[in-house]
Amino acid sequence: MNLAELSDDDLRAHVAAELARTRQRSAELTDSVDDEDLVRQHSPLMSPLVWDLAHVGSQEELWLVRDVGGREAIRPDIDDLYDAFQHARADRPQLPLLGPAEARDYVGTVREKVFDLLERTPLEGRRLVDRAFAFGMIVQHEQQHDETMLATHQLRSGPPALSAEPPPSDVDVLPPEVFVPGGTFTMGTSTEPWALDNERPAHEVHVDDFYLDTTPVTNGQYLAFMDAGGYDDPRWWSEAGWAHRQRADLRAPRFWQRDGDRWSRRRFGHLEPVPEAEPVVHVSFHEAEAYAAWAGKRLPTEQEWEKAARFDPASGRSRRYPWGDDDPRPEHANLGQRHLRPAPAGAYRAGAAPCGARQLIGDVWEWTATDFLPYPGFAAFPYREYSEVFFGPEYKVLRGGSFGTDRAACRGTFRNWDYPIRRQIFAGFRCARTPRAEERR
Repeated sequence: MNLAELSDDDLRAHVAAELARTRQRSAELTDSVDDEDLVRQHSPLMSPLVWDLAHVGSQEELWLVRDVGGREAIRPDIDDLYDAFQHARADRPQLPLLGPAEARDYVGTVREKVFDLLERTPLEGRRLVDRAFAFGMIVQHEQQHDETMLATHQLRSGPPALSAEPPPSDVDVLPPEVFVPGGTFTMGTSTEPWALDNERPAHEVHVDDFYLDTTPVTNGQYLAFMDAGGYDDPRWWSEAGWAHRQRADLRAPRFWQRDGDRWSRRRFGHLEPVPEAEPVVHVSFHEAEAYAAWAGKRLPTEQEWEKAARFDPASGRSRRYPWGDDDPRPEHANLGQRHLRPAPAGAYRAGAAPCGARQLIGDVWEWTATDFLPYPGFAAFPYREYSEVFFGPEYKVLRGGSFGTDRAACRGTFRNWDYPIRRQIFAGFRCARTPRAEERR
């Protein structure tokens, strides 16, 4: 959907629908467990679910009710409690947080005021409201926390609380790699109305010829690395990666366990054999980098990933998505928690990129070799704490979204980032390589 071309009435209707759709997902993630589960911290890496719920309401109040709407504060007394920079996740259970019923009442009150001001707010004249940017920012923020809450569900113990249909099983037999010709392309965006600051501005980037895995690395391929002793051989690991592997005693992707002579995995309360055809998930950057070295390859740079995902050689332009400019539909990609697992490698032929690569959007976030840094001409907007304070070599860029990422929070330009040791996120990878001398075209 081209938001820039919608009338104000149609844009307001779209915003209202997105806000409602997003809140329904938040409700499903929090209503599926009891109050005791909502206030429990399932991992020091994550907040209690009830903190995430009230936090999305607090951000909605700050940006839409107070800033955009200019209205009186609803709960100024809780601003610090739900400021993500004030309290580490491990410390949040000890805070005087809103209980489940109070949190639900609070987010409901905020939303009522937001729907009212949506009807009254001019959608132009101020950058924060132009083409409903602030509303789109809040939709994306809540969807990002929904994915975080989904990761918390994966970390919780006990019987399954969520259910979903399996992903499509029809796959194509594909070549292992695709060739991506070098050249200049437009990276990032200056025109996407709801794009966030780190995706901006559009700028020209040159990449050399490279080969890219057609699909993400699968569990079966990763098992071959494990069976070959990959976790025990420092040749494949960076110095930092090997140190972390030893310190954390890494031996397999997170949530895997040995089951006799086979491997099983725990997935949202289910224990099941590891499905070899699915993309591997819950691996760190260090593990991805080690596998790539063992395979005689490397991780793609962020620039290579985006060229493969967006550049259309027939038109010479960068698309919004691998398949074109249309918003994602179910036949394009595994997004939005429709399925609680990645689809088998080779699925989603309608979502193929011009280069032939599959599943660049959805299924698993893909680690890249690139540090999270600003683009040339970057300007923080509307606040430094979204992107700018994270720039630097401590974080690696992930691209493409996962099965838990919503379509509103995933574009061909969307950038995610995390510490290279993180494994609770729905992250996998694919490999790239530089052409050998005899392959140069």
